[in-house]
Amino acid sequence: MRSMIEEHAMIQFLKRFDQYPFLVKLRGKEYRIGEGNPVFTVNVKKPVPLMALKNSTSLALGEAYMDGALDIEGDLYGALDYFLSQMGKFSKNETALKKLLHTPVTKKCQKEEVCSHYDIGNEFYKLWLDDTMNYSCGYFSKDEDTLYEAQVNKTDYILKKLYLKEGMKLLDVGCGWGFLLIEAAKKYKIKGVGITLSEEQYKGFQKRIEQEGLQDYLTVKLMDYRDLKHYKTQFDRVVSVGMVEHVGRENYQEFVDCVNHVLKPGGLFLLHFISGLKEHPGDPWIKKYIFPGGVIPSLRELVAGMAEDQFHTLDVEDLRLHYNKTLLCWEKNFKDHKEEVKQMFDDRFVRMWELYLCSCAAAFKNGVVDLHQILASKGICNELPMVRWY
Repeated sequence: MRSMIEEHAMIQFLKRFDQYPFLVKLRGKEYRIGEGNPVFTVNVKKPVPLMALKNSTSLALGEAYMDGALDIEGDLYGALDYFLSQMGKFSKNETALKKLLHTPVTKKCQKEEVCSHYDIGNEFYKLWLDDTMNYSCGYFSKDEDTLYEAQVNKTDYILKKLYLKEGMKLLDVGCGWGFLLIEAAKKYKIKGVGITLSEEQYKGFQKRIEQEGLQDYLTVKLMDYRDLKHYKTQFDRVVSVGMVEHVGRENYQEFVDCVNHVLKPGGLFLLHFISGLKEHPGDPWIKKYIFPGGVIPSLRELVAGMAEDQFHTLDVEDLRLHYNKTLLCWEKNFKDHKEEVKQMFDDRFVRMWELYLCSCAAAFKNGVVDLHQILASKGICNELPMVRWY
């Protein structure tokens, strides 16, 4: 009797997602949801408790998928595309999820959170990132661009927006494995500093500096952005790609203040980040399993924070669909190396990362999140062209 009640409750809950027709298989029975021919099938091997679905639809279904309690017959990305187009029908009990959604923003806690994701291992990331080791949105200037070409395009695009000149000093806050600074040093002969909290990224970037013979141009440091307020060097340009999502809503102003402290008057700041249309605490499944402590800022709150420090916003560009395509490239690469990943970790880890890459691609396609680049100047900068080349 109890199992029948659980089964009925889950089916009734799933019926809210009826915008696109799909089939649910559960204990030998088939349930059609929505009108028309099913576009995918959810194969449920064990019903998900109704209370879990109500507390967090994404967390409950995400864990069920990771554990193999449910499978998607057909294309996982396609199914998630349909589900996430109905994101407003997801349930989230923020009171019950308070500890998960709102974690401490101390240096110690945030270093642990960042390292839990980026220190999985350089060999793991090498399997499915391209040779640039860029772990952020690419820029597809042509439909036929490869992932590598898109990442080179993105880096070149950012460097051109910064109007670099030989001898300038460039700071990269959250430098990853360092491709942006390496390209800047090679093409523009700048002096660059990259900071990161990830031990693996630090080691990987340091190795690349030595391999490229760029020791006279580039330095990488294990440093929290908050320590920039004690940094003595002043920079002509500051860039930050995909890092502010780890800062936390309470710290956005401090982040901008720290950039302001190290940037010369009239200097340029380019911020590239995943953004939300409005302020929200984040997705419970992503926060529990992928990016602990991660918070997606809204565009307006970062622009407002910059205004407090007299930053003038020069350009804002949305690259949302570029990230959709980037994630689909990563997902294909990941799938191609699935067996190698499984040997490194286990099947649950593989299912978790497949779900992560596909769900994020679907989220960008459906505008659940955006990807923005902001170019701003510290105070007035009248030296830039009146008409932007891009």
